[in-house]
Amino acid sequence: MRRLLLGLLIALCLPASAQADVRVSAFYYPWYATSGYDGAYQHWSQRDHTPPNNIASSYYPARGLYSSSDGLVVTAQMDEIKGAGIDEIAVSWWGQGSAEDGRLPGVAAAARADGIAVAAHLEPYPGRTVASTLADVQYLHALGITTFYVYRAFDMPIADWAAAMGALHAGGNLLFAQTGLVGQAAAAGFDGVYTYDIVTYGANMLRRYCGEAHRLHLLCAPSVGPGYDARRGSGDPKVKPRRNGATYDAMWRAAIAAGADRVTITSYNEWHEGTQIEPAANAPARRGAYRYLSYEGAWGIHGVAAPNAYLARTRYWVDVLRKTSPVQPKRRAG
Repeated sequence: MRRLLLGLLIALCLPASAQADVRVSAFYYPWYATSGYDGAYQHWSQRDHTPPNNIASSYYPARGLYSSSDGLVVTAQMDEIKGAGIDEIAVSWWGQGSAEDGRLPGVAAAARADGIAVAAHLEPYPGRTVASTLADVQYLHALGITTFYVYRAFDMPIADWAAAMGALHAGGNLLFAQTGLVGQAAAAGFDGVYTYDIVTYGANMLRRYCGEAHRLHLLCAPSVGPGYDARRGSGDPKVKPRRNGATYDAMWRAAIAAGADRVTITSYNEWHEGTQIEPAANAPARRGAYRYLSYEGAWGIHGVAAPNAYLARTRYWVDVLRKTSPVQPKRRAG
């Protein structure tokens, strides 16, 4: 309770410019629930999986199945995120009144108590429009959130974005569009771009991506990730193997070389798609009939240290970024 109150106090005192120095952000998912804590499983049971041994992920969390409403879990997660050198979490948010909306204040308080900035990852909820997004931004701004990552931004017309940008920027808000079409983001009036999808947008295209963004006076926040395996989570047959950490290293190296203004990590805990860096269990054979993947062997790490391998490697790359990439001035389109 004391930690929650501290987080709320920090939120009230946080100036709008406090997120200007963010260099590394991680996409964070507050959508998990368990039968013990919430009365029913949410997301762990996606696609008719039957927790606790059979879950909608190719990996199994080292802390076990958890509820995103459990303050002790969220506090521990924020401590991990802070220890990895991550400056900001971009919290998946599915509209006013959603389960994620209900959990946001607790997540934000825990993050801010650890000195972590909080952004919103605006998801494509049913009926989303630019007008509804403006209302969402105003609602979330009142909660102290001033940075917004808009997933699938151009499901909505460029002209509608351009007409609303003055109001969207009120109060110093910063808006990033998830797109590979940088020119569209500039025409719409966004401040920057990010990729999120680490399968479509791999390491080999980040230099071109950031180069185009900078030519158009946009911030470039390319996404890096450890790999992708959504076969159990969504049924997607595509796999981007982790290669014992080589995939993560290649993406980080490319983002830094591209002159990224900030790096976004896909993801801290999107277990369905296998992009998580949150610790994964190191004894997969004990989880029922399915042999879950683990981080064993990444960077030559084995045993009790393996579940934390990706957090440790994130810390390494954050330090490299800060030593080799000077802070860029905030850019606005136009």
